[in-house]
Amino acid sequence: MNSRLSTWIILGLTLTFLIGPFLIIIAAALSAGNNLAFPPQGLSLKWFIKVFEVESFRASFGVSMFLAIFGTLAALVLGIPAAYAMTRFKVPGAETVKLIVSSPIIVPGIIVGLALLQYFVIPLGVGIGLALFLAHTALILPYAVRVVSASMENLRVDMEEAALMLGCTRFGAFRRIVLPNIRGGVLAAFILGFVTSFNQVPVSLFLSGPGLRTLPIDMIAYMEINYDPSVAALSALLAFMSIGIVFAAERFIGLSRYV
Repeated sequence: MNSRLSTWIILGLTLTFLIGPFLIIIAAALSAGNNLAFPPQGLSLKWFIKVFEVESFRASFGVSMFLAIFGTLAALVLGIPAAYAMTRFKVPGAETVKLIVSSPIIVPGIIVGLALLQYFVIPLGVGIGLALFLAHTALILPYAVRVVSASMENLRVDMEEAALMLGCTRFGAFRRIVLPNIRGGVLAAFILGFVTSFNQVPVSLFLSGPGLRTLPIDMIAYMEINYDPSVAALSALLAFMSIGIVFAAERFIGLSRYV
């Protein structure tokens, strides 16, 4: 009995540690007061409404959506062939390639952002928009390669070999046999990449400029001037969006099988 009680206590403390900050943000967002505070000063939905009235939030949301969608698609275009090559062929220096591909995950984002700014954007005169796009694509690429590689390793090679023996080309076998069977892994990689890109802060902090900021960076800039609960309301909405995407992915494709 004591052992079971201790387990429930530890579980309760763990859940409080994980969910507690999220609940505090929601409570602060529902405050009727004009300042960000907890406990809330009354209850109101006015700050959730104000989120949609702030022009900078709408503009930066569009930037973040563009980077998340097209950066993830670009990472998949690069990552799927790389994953196919590493799982189907004996690539010379495969371990080195995997290490290089995984480096954006291993290296802290703030270092990646500073390095890109100092050695890529400033010396070469690359535009902030292009630099942001390339940086987000590079950060998402490891997820694309790893998740798609896991799906390909679970796919029987003899299915593809049978298609080749029957006269199908390598590309045709990939398009008709491999791709339909790994679509769950591709979708899982897209979702992980999308959420990762949309919530990215360290790299975007260095590569954002006047008139071009991602939503998380715009929220930080907003809080430097305004200290109202609208940022808490926006944070709650973004958290619900991320949770909804992950739950939908788990419900329809079984996301946990691919990560």
